[in-house]
Amino acid sequence: MDLFGTKSRAERRAAQLAAYGDRVPPGQHLVDNWPVLTYGPTPDIPISAWQLSVQGLVEEELTFDAEQFKSLGYETFHADFHCVTRFSMMDNDWSGVPVKRLMERVNLLPEASAIMLHCYGGYTTNLLLEDFDRPENIFAFERNGEPIDREHGAPVRLIVPHLYAWKSAKWLAAIEFIAADRPGFWELNGYHMRGDPFAEERFG
Repeated sequence: MDLFGTKSRAERRAAQLAAYGDRVPPGQHLVDNWPVLTYGPTPDIPISAWQLSVQGLVEEELTFDAEQFKSLGYETFHADFHCVTRFSMMDNDWSGVPVKRLMERVNLLPEASAIMLHCYGGYTTNLLLEDFDRPENIFAFERNGEPIDREHGAPVRLIVPHLYAWKSAKWLAAIEFIAADRPGFWELNGYHMRGDPFAEERFG
């Protein structure tokens, strides 16, 4: 224990990294705050006006408002958050609707193998179906008991803890099931198609 504050900031950060062990991907540093990183204007979507549509290679397209969506089942998951810009934010409690609850309502066509996420403001990002339909993924309305704010994706953002955070799309508006993986916004601008932080899949 550093009773006299003799350790440098670098030494304290190194000790923190060591304490988390292999939970911190290579090349990352830890933060206590949540930096805001957004390309373009920040959408302002009142929760009363928010809707999520499910479209593409499904037997029946679906649309939910916030209350309908929350009624699918509301849970809290504990997960870390890793940004491609090299910060990691550890030990978050994300509350919202697990992806598995939505998938219980979706009847996919056999050719569906990937998804494209569409967001208010025009942002898009892709995921393989196997990366989307995982038990720890959640459509988050809250972080650590507080509503997610506009700058971080309110009223709801997807959280995909095992991939870099640009895949955890803010201001989510639609989920499109597609037959083959195709690039979204950042993928078209040089980012990796998948984005595994432990393999440092930052750029394509």
